[in-house]
Amino acid sequence: MTIALDRLLGPGEIRRLAESIGLRPTKTLGQNFVHDGNTVRRIVDASGITEYDDVLEVGPGLGSLTLALLQAAGTVTAVEIDPRLARLLPDTARRHLGDRAARLTMLPADALRILPTDAPRPPTAVVANLPYNVSVPVILHLLAEFPSIDHMLVMVQTEVADRLVAAPGSRTYGAPSVKLAWYGTARRAGSVSRSIFWPVPGVDSALVAFRRGAPARGGVGAADVFAVVDAAFAQRRKTLRSALARWAGSPAEAEKVCRAAGVDPAARGEALAVDAFAALAAARTTALAAADLPNRPVP
Repeated sequence: MTIALDRLLGPGEIRRLAESIGLRPTKTLGQNFVHDGNTVRRIVDASGITEYDDVLEVGPGLGSLTLALLQAAGTVTAVEIDPRLARLLPDTARRHLGDRAARLTMLPADALRILPTDAPRPPTAVVANLPYNVSVPVILHLLAEFPSIDHMLVMVQTEVADRLVAAPGSRTYGAPSVKLAWYGTARRAGSVSRSIFWPVPGVDSALVAFRRGAPARGGVGAADVFAVVDAAFAQRRKTLRSALARWAGSPAEAEKVCRAAGVDPAARGEALAVDAFAALAAARTTALAAADLPNRPVP
């Protein structure tokens, strides 16, 4: 569907709406509002959403992106932590889009705490200008709690985008890179000028596109794998034999787990892809089960 720019918010209306509720944007909540219609349309186009998508938007703010999403998606559920903005957005949608605003559901809530039972329907996509101070935790929380989410297009700080899409061995590769790779594949989908925000942020922004995948992981879950990842990157300059010592029980045990997983204990975490971390978690689970066998009652 063609997104009508005259139904989107411009700089003047953004400021008028903020003044109407006495809003002074705060860094604490990451309140930087997009006011450029062409950028909003580019974001929605890049997201690939259609009328068959039920979109989850985090941090809709004054509604710049929300109005465009309502014109392109089947439904939109907007999660807003600021109660003033949550009360204002439905009225803004009605004034700009008329009956189509009925496709909007507001959730006045913290995105880090929402669960599937909070949403009116299982979301298939996330499209959002995420609050930069919590962008990675929000992305991982939504992917963990909402298995219905198939794809995402999120705007984040440029440095965060680099970490999310980084490949093993690169300077920016770290725990966020591995954890997102656990759920699927991510790529950079463009840059966004800081001049399209009000107020203008002190950092540059970028778009990250994500598509969920479901590869086999050796029977281990995200919590087990993420524990290895956190241990490896907590001391990223150390070899796995040292970095995983506390996680495994000792440096010697860490080396045993590495060798059982087919991973070089002299390697560093930044060299490992997500499948290697899954193999380490599986090897540790197997070792713990074997160690416990003599203590188990005979059936």
